[in-house]
Amino acid sequence: MSETTSKTIAILAPGAMGSAVARRLTENGARVLTSLQGRSEATRKRAEAAGMIDAEDDAIADADIILSIVPPGEAVVLAERLAALIVQRAKKPIVVDCNAVNVDTVQGIEEIIGSAQAPFVDAGIIGFPPQPGGKGPAFYLSGEHASNVAVLKELGLDVRIVEGPVGAASALKMSYAGIVKGLAGIGSAMVIAATKAGAADALRDELALSQPAILARLEVALPDMIPKAYRWVAEMREISGFLGPDHPASQIYEGFARWFEHLAEDAKGDAVDVGLMKAFAETSAKKKV
Repeated sequence: MSETTSKTIAILAPGAMGSAVARRLTENGARVLTSLQGRSEATRKRAEAAGMIDAEDDAIADADIILSIVPPGEAVVLAERLAALIVQRAKKPIVVDCNAVNVDTVQGIEEIIGSAQAPFVDAGIIGFPPQPGGKGPAFYLSGEHASNVAVLKELGLDVRIVEGPVGAASALKMSYAGIVKGLAGIGSAMVIAATKAGAADALRDELALSQPAILARLEVALPDMIPKAYRWVAEMREISGFLGPDHPASQIYEGFARWFEHLAEDAKGDAVDVGLMKAFAETSAKKKV
């Protein structure tokens, strides 16, 4: 993008990641739009704190760049909404899909956005929402138009180009998430099973002795995943789709989807298994003090 191009960016939607990214962009001089129609009061306050501007659809369609940052199960529906907004515009925004979706899904989204004659970029976000004073997550971009959103780097985001077509960035995201969140799935399942069988202390001690790095990760990952489990359900199914129906490991991720679904429901209910996870992590942390 040229220096004379207005740095107006729309982010849909203002969730934890979207609002944190918006804050980083506004801190570096961007004007950030969003849509708060039908959103909760808590979301409105989060968006306002991030410096986001509630905008009508016409204004969003006039942005220079639109970042789609939603749960993976909502990515296609949002793409269809954006295409309907953009199709009649002479000036087309660059649409960047930043969601945890598989290669087939993102290529389908590219077709939807392409039907409105808008340029499209595939993106994968790896890392936690940016915090004040911190570097923030990496935005991996791929596709023909990836270099056209380099302005995001000037606006404070850690932008990295993945050489390859649309799908390359999503493939990286799927692979990385499959490893990191797969470990969280395995760890949580085994911690709960060991605890119910009376072996939690023995498991913790053995991990401390032979796998201290894994134990340290579980101490952080287990409590951190609880409020996120509901969002990981669709992501696990995207990873299963990334592997493909004939891949022997695809059912592992379908199993993780069911497991995270269970944990999300448990967290909203009696929190039996969630409580065991928290207790394991807290006890491990106390033993180090």
